[in-house]
Amino acid sequence: MKAKLLKRAAVLVMVLFQFQVYAQMYVSPNSFVFAKNQVVFVKQQVELNAATSNLYLRDNAHLVQGSTAGSANKGLGSLSVFQEGTTNNFQFNYWCSPVGGASATAGNSPFGISQLKDVTGLISSTDAVILPMNNYNGQANPLSIAPYWIYKLAGTSNYANWVSVGAASNINAGEGFTMKGTAGTNTTTVYGVPNNSGSKQRYDFRGKPNDGTIQIPVAALQFTLTGNPYPSAIDLSAFLTQQLNTTGIAYFWEHDKTVSSHYIADYKGGYGAFSPAGGVGAGVYVPATFYSYDGSGNPSTVGTTGGLFERRFSPVGQGFMIRGAASGTVEMKNSYRVYVKEGAANNSQFERVQSKKDKSVDPNIAFLSRVQSVSGFDYKTVSVAVTPQIRINALLNNQGIRQLALAFMPEATDGVDRAMDALSSSDSAAADMFIALNNAEYIINVTNFDIDKKIAVGFKNDKPANYKITVKDIMNLDAVNAVYLHDKVSDVYYDIKNNFHELDLPAGKNTTQFEITFRKNTTLGIDELKAENFIVYHNNNSKSVVIENPESLDLSYCGIYDIAGKLLFSKKDIGSNVKYEFPTNGLADGIYIVKLNSADNKTVGKKIIVKN
Repeated sequence: MKAKLLKRAAVLVMVLFQFQVYAQMYVSPNSFVFAKNQVVFVKQQVELNAATSNLYLRDNAHLVQGSTAGSANKGLGSLSVFQEGTTNNFQFNYWCSPVGGASATAGNSPFGISQLKDVTGLISSTDAVILPMNNYNGQANPLSIAPYWIYKLAGTSNYANWVSVGAASNINAGEGFTMKGTAGTNTTTVYGVPNNSGSKQRYDFRGKPNDGTIQIPVAALQFTLTGNPYPSAIDLSAFLTQQLNTTGIAYFWEHDKTVSSHYIADYKGGYGAFSPAGGVGAGVYVPATFYSYDGSGNPSTVGTTGGLFERRFSPVGQGFMIRGAASGTVEMKNSYRVYVKEGAANNSQFERVQSKKDKSVDPNIAFLSRVQSVSGFDYKTVSVAVTPQIRINALLNNQGIRQLALAFMPEATDGVDRAMDALSSSDSAAADMFIALNNAEYIINVTNFDIDKKIAVGFKNDKPANYKITVKDIMNLDAVNAVYLHDKVSDVYYDIKNNFHELDLPAGKNTTQFEITFRKNTTLGIDELKAENFIVYHNNNSKSVVIENPESLDLSYCGIYDIAGKLLFSKKDIGSNVKYEFPTNGLADGIYIVKLNSADNKTVGKKIIVKN
């Protein structure tokens, strides 16, 4: 097919997309269609007739189809689309293939890892090497894949029920799978980006494009690994809010990339949770708390914390967990398919931090821009303003951080709201903090706002544990001037907006003693210094924290902590000077807590912003 014809074909499919004209795509033998940085829309089926019939999607090009039934795609040719992983040979990505095996029979076909190719040029690829099952380390150059790590999971919460796939081609459309990345680098470039610059392996997915309504089995209260099964982005929020056999929450695996081991006892990872918050905005994502695991796959000690990602639109290849609300099936449908380019500014990330190429979000734009979709939904009505929320960090045993999100929407209730409130996925964690709701453990709670509202929080730990609790962020919520952790037993209110509260708890589960409030209902409080007695700020020019003590109060202690409560600097018996300066040149840019103690055991906390 000549270049001029390709250009005309590209114009045609765009017109078809805009006016919803019934059409199909047929690619004859020894021909190809090439799309770069644009959408190819086909109302009905795609037929890649012969093994030499190909459709290439490059540089954020997507194939979107508009049928409302099952797939009628067929042919021995292949659609080819790139996606990059984010891990090395020791860590997992969760995937969902956009293609199945080539077949002259109409319908979606099972996928196997032999369909992942090693990119050699803009449209050229070679077969990846599929390693023996006893070789655990994939390599970047040439691309070799370790099938030992290919697993899928359907309708279970038991670690032992993961199903080994290996090199078999039996991953059905809509089934997610795990796969570890590769070691080394590969400098072959496409559009200036290498195949693997280190822990960023590019894969060429080749096969018959998935299409149409895809049935995904789920079981009540059990997890299923699924994902985006199409060679286009999907509106994850629409899927989660509409498919009632799920809890309406998606869970994303994150792995501590500093761990270089295949032993499960060395793993550090966990699941971040995405709530569509009813589907009316960008949603709420809480990053994973990284746990170490025992030999049975149960979380034990706490490690670090995962990243914060934009999840409303799932990019090509993204895998995630869903939890069944009832046994049956959920449907992935073409109506969820959208043309949204991958990037944080577009609310679509494949576990990747925002790159320099991503455009920042314009704060003056209150709604999403036009999104081309099969459903015809007007995305310009969707607000991109941050859902009003409070994020609370709990440092667990001076190790990892559990983050909780309290979000506020008028439509939400005080009970459990589907596709809003997110259950914790760490049921057997050794130490954890959670929002106590309906006798269950939640990490996202969406409710309606009331300044007098009390939100129960709980703690569980199999051994005595230490917690340091503070507010990380208050976002788009001007009505809140204070946040307290209220101990209902002692009736004491601890300021966690400007300070952190350190809590030591015995082994056990505590769901009735503590709550979050936004003002004190009694005159009782901890023995505090008055915050207005001090002026605390960061001097960016001198790289120091400045403490002004105009009343010359006798101070016994000054500590600087990060937002999680980790002590970074301390000084005792500092006296009653009217001014102090302590160096911060070793601190990274961010928010820190300055804690002061007086000689008579009163305390005060102040937050500062460091920009060194």
